[in-house]
Amino acid sequence: MKLLTLALAMTVFAAPAFAESHMAAESTIDMASLQGDAAAGEEQFNRQCVACHVVQDTATDEVLTGRNAKVGPNLYGVAGRTPGTHEGFAYGDAMIAYGETGAVWDEANFVSYVQDPTGFLREALDDNRARGKMAYQVRDEALAYDLFAFLATFGTEGDAAVDAEAAPSN
Repeated sequence: MKLLTLALAMTVFAAPAFAESHMAAESTIDMASLQGDAAAGEEQFNRQCVACHVVQDTATDEVLTGRNAKVGPNLYGVAGRTPGTHEGFAYGDAMIAYGETGAVWDEANFVSYVQDPTGFLREALDDNRARGKMAYQVRDEALAYDLFAFLATFGTEGDAAVDAEAAPSN
């Protein structure tokens, strides 16, 4: 019985360390290489994005930032996530098609997208009829980089693996 208790205790204590190293291994975002400033991105998110978006931990349902808005998809784990795949959000056809190209949200395509959502999708899909559902545009490129740096602090591909496997609804 002692051996079983000891083995169980070791498993419980080892799980967080294993999970952390596993998550780091799956991440495709190198935080040190990001051009933006996460602190400035937080300020901008709270000014520009909270009307439509929330950052809510998908495992705990805890709202980390935002006002629990549901107009746009939850941005938890957006860094490294396949576009158009967050479960429970009704994505547009163009965003779903963009995700089906094998793309993932990285700094470069995120910055381009938030500056001109429809223009970005039209160019990425080579389809002049493609339309983005996001009407807002981040006019300042530096602010777009800051926003991505901030959002990348809330998990990456490993955290959003469940979202990426879910049926697209953008």
